[in-house]
Amino acid sequence: MVPPNGYTAAGPPETPVDWLAYLHGKLTNQLPDMWRYAKYYEGDHQRLAFSQARYKAEFREVFETWRDNFCGLIIDSATERMVVEGFRLPDSPGFDTDAREFWQRNSLDVLSNAVHLDAMLQGRAYVLVWLGDDGKVRITPRSGENMVVEYKAGSQTELEAAALFFTDSWGRPSATLWTEAYVYEVKAGTTEWENGSRRPNPLGVVPVVPFHNRSRLAGEPYSDLTNVIPIQDAINKTVSDALTASEFAAFPQRYVTGLEIVEDAEGNPVEPFKVAVDKLLQAEDPAAKFGQFEAASLSNYCDLVGLLLQHMSSLSRTPSHYFLVNGGTAPSGEAIISAEAGLVAKVRERMLHFGEAWEKVIRLCFAWEGDKRAEAFSMETVWRDPEYRTEAQHIDALLKLKQLNVPEEQLWSDAGYTPSQISTFRAMRKEDAKAAAEVQKLGPQPDHPGTAEGAKAAQIAAKPPQGNSGNVSRKIHEQK
Repeated sequence: MVPPNGYTAAGPPETPVDWLAYLHGKLTNQLPDMWRYAKYYEGDHQRLAFSQARYKAEFREVFETWRDNFCGLIIDSATERMVVEGFRLPDSPGFDTDAREFWQRNSLDVLSNAVHLDAMLQGRAYVLVWLGDDGKVRITPRSGENMVVEYKAGSQTELEAAALFFTDSWGRPSATLWTEAYVYEVKAGTTEWENGSRRPNPLGVVPVVPFHNRSRLAGEPYSDLTNVIPIQDAINKTVSDALTASEFAAFPQRYVTGLEIVEDAEGNPVEPFKVAVDKLLQAEDPAAKFGQFEAASLSNYCDLVGLLLQHMSSLSRTPSHYFLVNGGTAPSGEAIISAEAGLVAKVRERMLHFGEAWEKVIRLCFAWEGDKRAEAFSMETVWRDPEYRTEAQHIDALLKLKQLNVPEEQLWSDAGYTPSQISTFRAMRKEDAKAAAEVQKLGPQPDHPGTAEGAKAAQIAAKPPQGNSGNVSRKIHEQK
């Protein structure tokens, strides 16, 4: 389906086929790096890459599947703290229920984590907002390996075009192009892009939202593994050397001198001893002497790996105790909060970028519904607190906020309760209030002024209190 010459025009694309050729070429240039980052994340890399040919032949079956990969840890330690709780509008109390409906209907509690993971791992991920066959809005995450976008000239927020290149389970490629004016679709099984179908875009905007990982103003989005991979390679090299040394030099080698070498019929030396744990070495020749070489120490390799892990921790802003570089003793209490400050700051910075993208997704959903909230640019994404604290510390902080008259619903949200749980709390509080009112009706009721008992009670209440002559006399005497 790809034109053999690609897109060769000097100016911007004009026809749908030109757009597809241009965007496909752009995607093709990005794929090698994205595949490389994915392999490092999954640990499918550097299989004895630094070993000599002799060692590869000796250890292929033993160490080929061995992995000491920290790239996955660096990505997961950040993405596991990114949880979207809901969306809030300043004019509406609590979470927006319609936005939550879009979110839950499209299973984004799970798929949103995949979007964050791909964005931080490969530098980019995308979300398509389109109508499904049932006429309802569908939010579909797409990998950067099969979707690509182009921004308008001079803009970093408005898209001019987006394209999806997808191959189904039967190996049939398809392509879809979105612009503000039209949608061009090449169905699976069609061999030429020229045979696609074109129809107007009812939304009037490109319905794709990019999730770019902290892209620069004049640069491309980048992976969080960009600066980590060289260190990971160095760790692989060092550990491979340590494994090789443990096989050849980590065991003490024994020697014997002054012993006559016996040869077989072909002139090859015959091994004089079968060394084992339960064997005793002896020789009749009094000039024979036995000894052994010291085993090679592997501590130097361990020290170097520890130093490399410290560098990796610093560059990735991942706490050092995640790598157990402190001898396996994890910090506790305030030390953990201090050690994780850099990681929490990195996560909050990613939340800033990804939260803006999710708000665009929800506004596109409202645009499909014809809702005025499609222009709700004051919408904000509510994230779960990325900082790990003990339950006692967290609740104590919330109780102090309550003294500042922070609304209870906000405190519930800060405590980590989901919007569904908060809605249940509201209903439960109403039921508790109704139950308390029913219990109060069963007890003694206060007298009403309109009844005879009420008039008698009012008369008794209006009677002046009895004096206490002893106290009065005492006060007069004290005054004298």
